[in-house]
Amino acid sequence: MPQRLTHLDDTGQARMVDVSDKQVSDRVARVGGEILMRSETVAAISSDTIAKGNVLATARIAGIQAAKRTAELIPLCHPLNPTAIVVDFEVLADRVRVETEVRLADRTGVEMEALTAASVALLTIYDMCKAIDRGMVISQLRLLEKSGGRSGTWVAPQDVAGDAQGDRC
Repeated sequence: MPQRLTHLDDTGQARMVDVSDKQVSDRVARVGGEILMRSETVAAISSDTIAKGNVLATARIAGIQAAKRTAELIPLCHPLNPTAIVVDFEVLADRVRVETEVRLADRTGVEMEALTAASVALLTIYDMCKAIDRGMVISQLRLLEKSGGRSGTWVAPQDVAGDAQGDRC
């Protein structure tokens, strides 16, 4: 039997899911993503010579702000109050990886907040570096792990290269 989409009512209309009968539980979501770029762009980020300022510090703040405002951006998301938001980066030769983690105690999950944090952090990196590298590519945005709630814990399966997608950046 196919799984029912919870954001659609019996007539197929979009709706906000009623979570009032759910139990409050501790919930955590971890998301990863990356932005591919020229090595010269990575060097400029690493040496803090981007004209707009410190790229990673700005992207971290942008990601935190975005997680807190997810319900304003995604129409059917519940407004949540995260108790912790972490945005970390790993700078490699040809890319910057981001990993976000959002925690809270509530009736619904925080996957969208963690995804939004990672997305906006990556978009901020693009915005701050586009003057020197318009060919950057944002990719690999994905849920790495979630825990809490009725469905329990979920961890991303290993990718085709054999690397665990749930490994920390």
